[in-house]
Amino acid sequence: MNSRDFLSFTKDLLKKKTKNSLSLKLILAIGVLLLIGSGFFWYMIIIRGEQEFIKYSLSFYEGYSEMIEKSLEKHMLYNDRSSINETLKKVSTVVDIAFVNIYSHPNGVVRFSSNKRFIDSTATTSSSACFACHGKRKKLIEKASWFVEKKSASRFMIFTRPILNRPACFNAVCHYHNKNKRLLGVLEARYSLARLDNKMKQQKLFTLVSGVIFTLFFCIILCIVLWRIVIGPLYILADALQRVSKGDLDFQININRKDEIGMLARAFNSMTRELKTSRERLENWAKELEREVEKKTEEIRRGQEQLVHTEKLASLGRMAAGVAHELNSPLTGIVTFAHLMLKRLPPENKMDREDLEVIIEQAERCSKIIKGLLGFSRALPSEKTDVNVNDVISHTIGIVRNQAKFHNVKINTSLSPDLPDIRGDASQLEQVFMNLLINAADAMNDRGSINISTRLIREDDADHIEIEFTDTGPGIPEEYMDRLFEPFFTTKPPGKGTGLGLSVSHGIIKKHGGNIRVKSTPGKGTSFFIRLPVPENRDLKE
Repeated sequence: MNSRDFLSFTKDLLKKKTKNSLSLKLILAIGVLLLIGSGFFWYMIIIRGEQEFIKYSLSFYEGYSEMIEKSLEKHMLYNDRSSINETLKKVSTVVDIAFVNIYSHPNGVVRFSSNKRFIDSTATTSSSACFACHGKRKKLIEKASWFVEKKSASRFMIFTRPILNRPACFNAVCHYHNKNKRLLGVLEARYSLARLDNKMKQQKLFTLVSGVIFTLFFCIILCIVLWRIVIGPLYILADALQRVSKGDLDFQININRKDEIGMLARAFNSMTRELKTSRERLENWAKELEREVEKKTEEIRRGQEQLVHTEKLASLGRMAAGVAHELNSPLTGIVTFAHLMLKRLPPENKMDREDLEVIIEQAERCSKIIKGLLGFSRALPSEKTDVNVNDVISHTIGIVRNQAKFHNVKINTSLSPDLPDIRGDASQLEQVFMNLLINAADAMNDRGSINISTRLIREDDADHIEIEFTDTGPGIPEEYMDRLFEPFFTTKPPGKGTGLGLSVSHGIIKKHGGNIRVKSTPGKGTSFFIRLPVPENRDLKE
């Protein structure tokens, strides 16, 4: 983390609400704990340093006090007052020594002093030299003792050493003390702690400044470490989550670490990949569903159009049947009166007789066509009887042969003469054959040839009659083969077909226990094969 990143991090912290900033809370908590810990640590360092200074000074001053006592011992044995005073005067020139007093016991009078104004003065009961007889330190006087005294702004370390009555003392020539007297006096040395306090003050200041600098430096290092290890990755994760919430599932976190943050980053990247895959899958499903809905909607629309068209055709069929019925009566009159006129003509009038015969022939032909149309369009209930397939085919051909659609269509038949009868509805089978003939003529644009053949085959240990309709049209594309028998499916232009012919034909053949299949080669025509079962125990025709 460089200085720019750290400044950016600090700026981000200032922008955010402090009560909601986890990073600031974390840094403040650790900072406070660090300050408390470091404060306690530096306080203990300072206290410990002061104690060490005092301990060192104590050992030094104690040794110096002992040295003073040793240097005075000889002069005191000989009661050489001038030498004692001279020695104390020289001792007082040493740095840090305020003064040195020697008190007599028990009256507490200063007998010798490095400061002349203290000589012959008497110590009070609160004086350090009187602790042997007064106060809580009564028993401590038999050995050296010390304490620190503060006067005004200065501190002093006071050492007291007992002057005991030893054999060297009471055996001396000048000795004038009682041999049984144990304590002769007290040596009091007062040392100034000003120089020591100054050094300690400097040391405390140095320690405090060093502690503050160290603490600030440690806090900065802590912030950097926290930013790199915890806070920075958390900001990256938060930014990544915001991106994902806005739909950016391509964003990946680039944190290659083996700790928990790295595990979290890898889990996040895996989650975004799964979400992206799921979203793409859902989008694909939605698109497929949309296409399927559009497809079904279009099929329903076409189906509705075909139903309307079928209803129109049904109405037209009923109207055509009514018209055919109405035409049948005048045609019957024409034929009848033409026969009567033919009988009245003399035999020698051959020209008029020939004209009347032509009128009768054409009228009977019209009547036959109308009769066939009436039979085809009449909605009669399905009644299965013995049906000759060849006869039904011939009758169907007779109906369509004279229609304009078939004027340029050549119909070739190859009908097997020894076919047995089947059980079926002749009118329904005629409807199937009619549909196949009309579809073939439409496929060839009313110009070409249709070959119709029948044969007897054996399949699955049973006899079947197979009827084949083959045209010379352009054939059926491969992609349409599976949908030929679907209701309302047609390859004809709009308005040219309903898409119901093959579907109805397929249903009729199924009701007769047979099947219908198609074989087509693009550019070479199409063949429809119908197989109808032959009832058992039926003899073939002779």
